Amino acid sequence: MSDLEPITPQEAVDLYVAHRELEVSRKTLQNHRYRLNAFVEWCDEVGLDNLNDLTGRDLHRYRVWRQQDVNLVTLRGQLATLRVFLEFCASIDAVEPGMRERVKLPDVDRDDEARDEMLDEDRARELLSYLERYQRASREHVIIAVLWHTGIRLGSLRAIDLDDYDPDEQYVWLRHRPETGTPLKNQGPAERPLALDDYYCDVLDEYIRFHRHDVVDEHGREPLITSDKGRLSAGQIRSEVYRLTQPCLYGECPHDRDPDDCEARFYGHYSTCPSSLSPHTIRRGSITYQLREDVPEEIVTDRCDVSSDVLERHYDRRTDREKMEQRRDFITDI
Repeated sequence: MSDLEPITPQEAVDLYVAHRELEVSRKTLQNHRYRLNAFVEWCDEVGLDNLNDLTGRDLHRYRVWRQQDVNLVTLRGQLATLRVFLEFCASIDAVEPGMRERVKLPDVDRDDEARDEMLDEDRARELLSYLERYQRASREHVIIAVLWHTGIRLGSLRAIDLDDYDPDEQYVWLRHRPETGTPLKNQGPAERPLALDDYYCDVLDEYIRFHRHDVVDEHGREPLITSDKGRLSAGQIRSEVYRLTQPCLYGECPHDRDPDDCEARFYGHYSTCPSSLSPHTIRRGSITYQLREDVPEEIVTDRCDVSSDVLERHYDRRTDREKMEQRRDFITDI
């Protein structure tokens, strides 16, 4: 065994965060600390107060403990951060060398896990923080920001015209226009205005002023989301989302790949990244986030155009424990 120097889990996390401070954005650093706080909490629960004593069996027990409260995709992301943390710990003689490899990342089968796959709050904030810092008000920023903020479908985003957006009243109208190529999934009843908050309106205003192509589509309409040739197709938007949700865009690759050589970094192959996500997973994540923030279910169903039954079966990814704690908040004073 290597000569290790005693250190508590919390002290190691503090050193790791300080070490990464100049390498990543403030938001990314906050997200790393948030993910590692769960590991520190587990160490406290089991009485592991010296990281020198950490074993592979401990790491398995932590994974089993953590997977009770998060979905598979979130678990994979949190374990990937733990691996990076443990590599740092080995470099400062806090854990045995090679401890990183003892953290086994769960496989995500896209067919089997599609129902539970979503862009969680953690990843959404990392991605939006990256876009805000490096691609503010770009088309890419608008696509991710609007999908996350509203929880609408890809087809609904594609259907929005420039004059559907009212910057003064801060809302956007979704309209069913099948005769000119932009139907809404639930047709006429799905037409509705969607309120936007100040930040998202600022991003849209800046995008329209500086980055939107001044073009019309083949029907003479002015789309909001454009290329230099007209309205973006559903396939183009989907491809952009796959590319933008690759974790290596704003952090480390959780799959131990070299981003410079990875096939998934090239056009036409973005979806081959095991961690890239489809537009529908942003919708699922947005809906779950709204519910976790105690937005009433009837508001979420109206805003996102989804029935209560479908919401429960396909979109609400809160755990039973989360739902219980939210109900507790309402019954405390009864």
